[in-house]
Amino acid sequence: MFLTCMETVTKELVSWMRGHESSVFSISVHASGRYAITTSSDTAQLWDLDTFQRKRKLNILQSVGIQKVFFLPLSNTILSCFKDNSIFAWECDTLSCKYQLPAPPESSSVLYKVFAVTRDGRILAAGGKSNHLHLWCLEAKQLFRIIQMPTKVRAIRHLEFLPDSFDAGSNQVLGVLSQDGIMRFVNIQTCKLLFEIGSLDEGISSSVISPHGRYIASIMENGSLNIYSVQTLTQEINKPPPPLVKVIEDLPKSKLNSGGLKMKVTSGRVQRPAKSRENKIQARILKQDLTGNFENKENEVSDGLNKKRLQILLKGYGEYPMKYRMFIWRSLLQLPENHTAFSSLVDKGVHVAFLNLQKKYPIKSRKLLRVLQRTLSALAHWSAIFSDTPYLPLLAFPFVKLFQNNQLICFEVVATLIINWCQHWFEYFPNPPINILSMIENVLAFHDKELLQHFIDHDITSQLYAWPLLETVFSEVLTREEWLKLFDNVFSNHPSFLLMTVVAYNTCSRAPLLNCSLRDDFEYFFHHRNNLDISVVIREVYHLMDTTPTDIHPNGKLDAFVALTKGQYPVFNQYPKFIVDYQTQERERIRNDELDFLRERQMVEDMQAEVDQQRVEDEAWYQKQELLCKAEETRREMLLQEEEKMVQQRQRLASVKRELRAKEMHLQDATRRRFLKLQQDQREMELRRLNDEIERKNLIRNQEAVAKEMREDADTYRRKVDLEEHMFHKLIEAGQTQNQKTQKLIEENLAEAEQACLNADWRIQALHKQRCDDLQRNACYQEVAKLLRENRRKETEVLNAMVGEGAKKWEEAQEKDFHLKSEKKASALSDASRKWFLEKELDDALEHAEHPYNTVPRCQSGQADSGYVPRTSQLKDSSEVDSSTHISLNQRRVQWDTMEQDLMERVRNLRQRLTAQARNRCRTPHLLAT
Repeated sequence: MFLTCMETVTKELVSWMRGHESSVFSISVHASGRYAITTSSDTAQLWDLDTFQRKRKLNILQSVGIQKVFFLPLSNTILSCFKDNSIFAWECDTLSCKYQLPAPPESSSVLYKVFAVTRDGRILAAGGKSNHLHLWCLEAKQLFRIIQMPTKVRAIRHLEFLPDSFDAGSNQVLGVLSQDGIMRFVNIQTCKLLFEIGSLDEGISSSVISPHGRYIASIMENGSLNIYSVQTLTQEINKPPPPLVKVIEDLPKSKLNSGGLKMKVTSGRVQRPAKSRENKIQARILKQDLTGNFENKENEVSDGLNKKRLQILLKGYGEYPMKYRMFIWRSLLQLPENHTAFSSLVDKGVHVAFLNLQKKYPIKSRKLLRVLQRTLSALAHWSAIFSDTPYLPLLAFPFVKLFQNNQLICFEVVATLIINWCQHWFEYFPNPPINILSMIENVLAFHDKELLQHFIDHDITSQLYAWPLLETVFSEVLTREEWLKLFDNVFSNHPSFLLMTVVAYNTCSRAPLLNCSLRDDFEYFFHHRNNLDISVVIREVYHLMDTTPTDIHPNGKLDAFVALTKGQYPVFNQYPKFIVDYQTQERERIRNDELDFLRERQMVEDMQAEVDQQRVEDEAWYQKQELLCKAEETRREMLLQEEEKMVQQRQRLASVKRELRAKEMHLQDATRRRFLKLQQDQREMELRRLNDEIERKNLIRNQEAVAKEMREDADTYRRKVDLEEHMFHKLIEAGQTQNQKTQKLIEENLAEAEQACLNADWRIQALHKQRCDDLQRNACYQEVAKLLRENRRKETEVLNAMVGEGAKKWEEAQEKDFHLKSEKKASALSDASRKWFLEKELDDALEHAEHPYNTVPRCQSGQADSGYVPRTSQLKDSSEVDSSTHISLNQRRVQWDTMEQDLMERVRNLRQRLTAQARNRCRTPHLLAT
């Protein structure tokens, strides 16, 4: 969140101030206009309006919260009100806590929400969500009254005192805006309801009272804006004060005592508050002096203040209290505060005489410069002479700086100063006021002839030792505090007091002045601060006022104090009008001549500028043409160089083309040769493929022949086996003729023997086959390794190896063929032996069937020593031998057939691998060279 400060006249943004995190709901400005306090729910910040910088920040606990923080009127006290009903008072300069108000009584406990303070800052009114109003006396720091509003009032939304021009700031009428939208005005002394505005049908949302208490502006709940005239609402609020002389009568006994702390609001006519004790005493004095000429009439000032008592106070303390000084000055000067008249002067804008004020008086603060410019412009619009007064900025500057936040008061103070304390200053305009300076010189000659003679001896006139002090009103030679102290006395005395101050300043500085001999030293002395006690100077002024003879005393030549008129400002024409008019006319003529001269000079400058521009353009054109010519020559040279480069590049390009054409022809020749070689290789490969295909078909044909022969052998073998099986079945059928018990025993023994023989043969065959497989894998590994080694040799060796391998295979095939023939012979012998054996066994079986128990042969096994064995055992052994022999022969035949087939398969696989390797070598002939 940030605050913006706007200029009300020009409506321009002056500055913006950052610092609040939440919305600001209250802004309070100090009476001097130098400081401002902004309040939000969590913090309150003190701002310096001269620099628009934050001076201090009030941080509180979040649980407490701030209700309102504001300045008390006409004082340096800051009042802070918190949501827990605690109220603290702080000193503005040091920010130290002055006091804290005690807690309100529990019988009428109100959570304060709204506050209002009287104009003199003595009474604080507080209210909240209740119909009770608390009135605090800030001087006694205690709650002195509780006002109970009517029962239909349940909560108070706004409080504001009604200003009165005749109550000296101790406002007696309080406006109370309640929750029903009705604003009731109550007299806090009599607790009577005076009047009310708003109604239930047309309620008031917010309301504000004008500074003089003449009007009330209210924003209604329906959005309309109503302005009420207080004078029409009641005729007793703004009645003129009672006559100065009154007869004091004793009060009835019934009215001596009014009751306790708590009072109720009742309806009735408003009564004026009783006058203070000071006013009563003054009334008695006036009653005693009714027969005189009212010599002390000038001692009466507005707002109920007494000038004589103020002078007594001033002589006692040397100055007025800081927090009441501005109020006392406004009362002493009897400022009318003509808002309308001042607004009409301000609306005329900045005077032409002060448009360039910042060039002659460079002031650092923009705000102060604007206020000074606006005040001087208003003075110039008020009277024409002030537009030509060269020392007017010096005269008004200290007051502008003092009242920069209240421009109306600033203007009226300067105007009052000019009318009263600057009398006869403009009779010799535009020269310094020689008559006023002569008065000062006469008084100085009477009181300090030596100092005056010293001035005369060094050619120092009153325009040097008096006029600089008057035209700057001592602001160059005094500090702020000293200047304020001096003007407390100036505004409290006759206008001749200012002239006497000039004389006193010189006489009190006589020692350093008598030591000065150079004119520059005197000028420096009266334009810079000096080591001088202002209190001594003021005492000397009062001494001069009392001891100066009447014939030379400025008091007899200057008029008494005259205040500005109410409503409209008086006409100021105490100056030689013909001179001012002549100067105005001359100045206007000079201004017009100057404007004509400026216009002509502007025209000449414009023409000169055009000529200069034309000359510059011509020079630029010529330079451009020269540059173009140079650029054209440069481009031609560049073109010639480029053409030479192009010729050279064309020559190089032709040579490169020739080289490329030769390379292309060479590459084409090489490509053609490679293509022919590739075609030749492809044809050779095709021939090899055809040869391989022929060999493969021959092999297939041989294999088919071998397979046919083997099928014939197998068929022969199968028929022979079938015959043998048939004979064996006959043998078995012959044995079945035996008794059932013997046959069963023989079958069991035979099955067990056959099973044992089969198991043993199966294990032997498995071991033999594993050994053969190992030997075959080893031979294959060796052959593959040998082939791999031979593949890395020359192609011719590979072909020779293939031829040799083929020869070996044919030899091996012949050997196997020879072996096969020998096996066939052995098989034929075995078949004959088995046939003989079977026939013999068949005969034995037949014989045994005829004579089963005639002979018992001995056992041929390891039981030779155990004696005779049964015939069944002998038959069992012989059958087991025949069956095992038959099975072993069949198994050997199958094994040889399997081995032969495996060998033929390996030969075919080896031939295919060698053929594929040869083809790959033919396809990549360049790898052979590697």
